Amino acid sequence: MSPPCRPDRRRRIRPGHPSARRPVDAGLNPKSCTVTAVESKPGILAALIEPGSSAAPGYGRRTPRDRVVDVACVVLALLIGLPVVGDRQPEPRFGQLPLWLSLPLCVAGALALLLRRRWPAGLALVMIVGSTAVPSLGGAGGLALFSVSVHRRPAVSLSIGAVAMASCMIQFWIYPIADAPNAYPIAVALTALACLALVAWGIVVRTRRQLMVSLSERAVRAERERIARDMHDALGHRLSLLSVHAGALEFRPDMPPEELARAAGVIRVSARESVEDLREIVGVLRSGDDGPRRGIAKLIAESRAAGMVIELVTSVEPAAVTDLTAYRIVQEGLTNARKHAPRQPVRLTLSGTPGAELAIELVNRVESGSGGPGSRVGLVGLAERVSPAGGRIEYGTADGEFRLAAWLPWRVLR
Repeated sequence: MSPPCRPDRRRRIRPGHPSARRPVDAGLNPKSCTVTAVESKPGILAALIEPGSSAAPGYGRRTPRDRVVDVACVVLALLIGLPVVGDRQPEPRFGQLPLWLSLPLCVAGALALLLRRRWPAGLALVMIVGSTAVPSLGGAGGLALFSVSVHRRPAVSLSIGAVAMASCMIQFWIYPIADAPNAYPIAVALTALACLALVAWGIVVRTRRQLMVSLSERAVRAERERIARDMHDALGHRLSLLSVHAGALEFRPDMPPEELARAAGVIRVSARESVEDLREIVGVLRSGDDGPRRGIAKLIAESRAAGMVIELVTSVEPAAVTDLTAYRIVQEGLTNARKHAPRQPVRLTLSGTPGAELAIELVNRVESGSGGPGSRVGLVGLAERVSPAGGRIEYGTADGEFRLAAWLPWRVLR
């Protein structure tokens, strides 16, 4: 038997490490040691060597815009660094760098910017520290500092920005300005402001990109919820009709042939219309419009044919109500009544004025043992439909009755 271990001892495993992906054996003895993967943000040292997002699968398949930006960064670094190579400082503290060393380092630093997406923090640190002794690397160091601010969290970019400021202080001490020996504080201050500006600009770009990704994810999530809502609203009504008639066939196998044929016909029609509703949903998702206008009158007729008792109280013609949201409200109310109170009559009230407001109310008695709609997924979906349309909705159980009411702007189609 293995020796006991401290039960609360944990190893911190960086996300993406092979140990973090190892499956947990459900049959392990609970007294044995357990290695727990704790998700944590990488530290600053880990950020220096950890590859950037471009090192993920698909790295190398850059867009034409990425290639243009890469070339522009290399050219800009050379435009900043080459004049420094030709500027021979008359009084360096440790001797002049030979041209055969300064020029290749300048070119190599500019070309190294092509790796700024893969190792942004490490490259920036190398360029900045190198520019302390080789001033021609200053342009590449500045661009690398901006890049690390875009690709890494602010704590990392601010830390490297502090290193850049210290590097500038040392560089101006090694290479003093020949014609202005007292300009050291001004030069250091201006360079520090430039470093802060690069870091701030990079953080702004990073934040904007994160915002765009967040908006894209929210749009995808909203589209998924819309698809689920449409599927629930359209197919739930049809499938509840199928359930009612199939239940009648199950509990009355000795019904007359005429009634049997009628029930089978309703099942066949409901199944066909379910397929049509599904095709319509797919068509709406592809085209982006609301699809054909639905008729509440047909919805009431279908429910009555399924055996529901519907008391219609209306001051408007049901055929005049063509709004999709209104159709879904009536559909959900009838579906819930059929599922949770199948033997109770439903009172449907339609009132309003075209061009102003449409009021919809469905009321039915709650049967004993039923508290109304169960999961209320459909009712939540209705609220998500009604609110963007500029309406309001109420539902709940009171005095033994379940009431669903909604008020919508009644837009007249021209």
